[in-house]
Amino acid sequence: MHFFYTPDINSDVYTLNEQESRHCVKVLRLKTGDIIYLTDGIGNIFKTKIIDTDAKACKVNIIETFKNYEKRNFKIHIAVAPTKNINRLEWFLEKATEIGIDEITPIICEHSERKILKTERLNKIIISAIKQSLKAYKPILNEAISLNDFLNKNFQEQKFIAYCDIEKPRLLQQEYTKGNDVLILIGPEGDFSKEEFNYALEKGFSPVSLGNSRLRTETAALVACNTINIINNI
Repeated sequence: MHFFYTPDINSDVYTLNEQESRHCVKVLRLKTGDIIYLTDGIGNIFKTKIIDTDAKACKVNIIETFKNYEKRNFKIHIAVAPTKNINRLEWFLEKATEIGIDEITPIICEHSERKILKTERLNKIIISAIKQSLKAYKPILNEAISLNDFLNKNFQEQKFIAYCDIEKPRLLQQEYTKGNDVLILIGPEGDFSKEEFNYALEKGFSPVSLGNSRLRTETAALVACNTINIINNI
């Protein structure tokens, strides 16, 4: 299946942008009459037929629409401290998108070693991942925000903070209730400070463990994402 991300689709005849047209015609060598699939990133997948193989403006005609494709009854929001090595954050975004995630917020913490992000490149990685994994929903990537400002927002999800230094910690899978929307905080390499942890508790976040191993930030974020998906697919 050939899959393209087309967020601006709004009619039965659609023209791929120049980059996607070149990929379709020059790289994949698709021809008039071939079937390709498009997604708008908000839940719709379109089965289309190529009607013009212009390498700069390939045109397709929609022949079938699948609305709310594989829509889930829960949402996953991971708020994660950006890693010092940006490649590790990029890896998390790619893999979490493939597994299934709805929203990511980079949070700047006391121990954060990276405080500036270029979201344009990160969004390109997410788009590539939804195409690879045939997803109809593009995860929302928010702009970076300080942890304190983030904690002061009003959230309705189940709220957890993954923290290393907890005595007799409860595991995420023991605390999360299947079918619920969830927000999970993942700290930087040096973890959350005591003050940040206590403030999160004041704001209604429950402390959880992700297991016995001490995980890297990006690994912890992916484990949290995967745990919620597994629970909801049992």
